Amino acid sequence: MTGHGVPQDLIERTEQASRAFFAAPSAIKEAVRFSASSGNRGYIPMKGEALDPGKPADLKEAFNVGLELAPDDLEFQAGARFRAPNLWPDIQGFRNVLLTYFDATWSLGRRLHTVFAADLGMPRAFAAGSVTLGAVYVGARDDFGWNQAHAVAMGVLKKVENVKVLEEEKVPETDAVSKSMESMINIDGANLILGTSFGYFDPFMVDLAKKYPTVQFRHAAPLWNKDKHPANLGSYFCYLNRAHFVDGVAAGLSSATGKIGFVAAKPIPSVLSNINSVLLGARSVNPKATVQVIFTGDWSMPVREAEAAGALVDAGCDVLTCHVDGPKVVTETAEHRGVKSCGHNASQAPLAPKGFITGAEYKWETIDRMYAAMLAKGEPLPNVVVGGYDNDMVRNTPYGAGATPEAIKAADAAIAGLKAKKPIYVGPLKDNTGKVVLDKTFENYDPVLDVMSYLLEGVVGSIT
Repeated sequence: MTGHGVPQDLIERTEQASRAFFAAPSAIKEAVRFSASSGNRGYIPMKGEALDPGKPADLKEAFNVGLELAPDDLEFQAGARFRAPNLWPDIQGFRNVLLTYFDATWSLGRRLHTVFAADLGMPRAFAAGSVTLGAVYVGARDDFGWNQAHAVAMGVLKKVENVKVLEEEKVPETDAVSKSMESMINIDGANLILGTSFGYFDPFMVDLAKKYPTVQFRHAAPLWNKDKHPANLGSYFCYLNRAHFVDGVAAGLSSATGKIGFVAAKPIPSVLSNINSVLLGARSVNPKATVQVIFTGDWSMPVREAEAAGALVDAGCDVLTCHVDGPKVVTETAEHRGVKSCGHNASQAPLAPKGFITGAEYKWETIDRMYAAMLAKGEPLPNVVVGGYDNDMVRNTPYGAGATPEAIKAADAAIAGLKAKKPIYVGPLKDNTGKVVLDKTFENYDPVLDVMSYLLEGVVGSIT
C-alpha cells in the first residue's frame, strides 16, 4: 500500500522497537502478559492463543495495543468491549513509539471508513466522527429540576467539537415522542437519541430502535434488558442517592431542630432510596435526626407540593428537600417560610439566597460526553451505564448561605468517602415499623438496594 500517510521513518522505528521487545528476556515480556488484561492488551507468547479454535495454537508471538486509557476511564469502568488500559513493558522508548504508530494508523483507518461509508450509501460524516445527538424532554428545559439537569448536560455537549445537539422540550409520553425522535433522525441526521422521560421507553423507543437499527437510542432509566430489547437501545442512570446522602450530612449539621422535611412524588425504590439516604447522612452527624416525608402522588403537582412543604414546616421541620420533577415550589416555599433547603436534580441555589444549603445534582454530561466520544471513534456504545460519585456521575451544588462551616467540612468528607466507595447502608438496619430490612452492610451498587420498599427507622411517614 502506498499513499497511506504513515511516515516511513515511523514504520521503521516501530519495527525496531518491536524487534527489541520480542528479543527481550522472558521476564520482561511475561510481566505484561495479555491474560492480565480484561481488554485483550499486552504480550501473547508462542502458542498463547488460537485464532481458529478448531486448529492448534498459533506459532507466533504478538503484542496487542489499543487506545491509551487510564485505569479510571469511564468506558473501561462501564465494561465497554476491548476497553482497558494498555500494558507496557519496562523498555525505554517502546511506549512512545508504539503509541505514535497506533495514532497514525488509527487516523488512516478513520479516513478509509469514510470511503466505506460512501460505498454503502451512508453519510460520510457517520464514519468521519461527526455526532448529531438528539435529546427529548417531557417538561420545560428550565424547570429547575429533572429536565434542566439534562439540558445542562446538553449545554456542555454543545461546546464539544464535531458534536451537534438537537433538543425538544415539553414532549408528552405519547406517539408525539416518536414523531419528535423520527424528525431528528430523518431531517437532522441524528445518530444518537436520548430519551429522558420514563414513559418514552416502551413502546416508543423500543419500536424506534427496531425501525432504525443504525441509530443508537439511550434512555435515562435502568429499563433495558438484553433478552427483550434491541441491541442499539440501552439505559443510563446516575445514583442520585449518593448526593442525597451528602445533603443529609449537611442538613444534619445545619438544622437547629434535627427535623428534616421531605416532599416526595411516589414511593418507588429510587425515591425511597433518596429519602433513606438523607436520613442516614443526617444521622451520621446527628444520631437524633429525623426525616418526615409527605407523598404527593405524582411527579409534578405544584399545588400539592406547596401544601406538603408548608405542612412540614408547620410540623417543626427547619430544612426541606424533595424528590419531584421540578423542586422549584418546595425550595421557594422553604425560603418564604424562613427555613433552609437542599436541592434535587439540578441547582436551585438562585431560588433560596438565604436558606439554601446544597443539593443533589445529576451529572449527565459525564455519560453524554462518553457516548459522543465513542460514536466519534466508531466504537460500540455500552448498553448499560450506571454510576455515582465514584465515577463522576453525580455532584452536590456549591454550598449556600444556609450551610454552616461544620456542615461544609463534614459534607466534603462524605463526598471523599463516596468517591472511595464507602458504603451508605451499614447494617443491620430496621424500617420504621421495627422490622430488620438489611441484616448486614451492603456496598453501594448491590442490587438489593435497587428494590428498596421501605422507610428506615427515623423516617416519619408511610408508603401506604
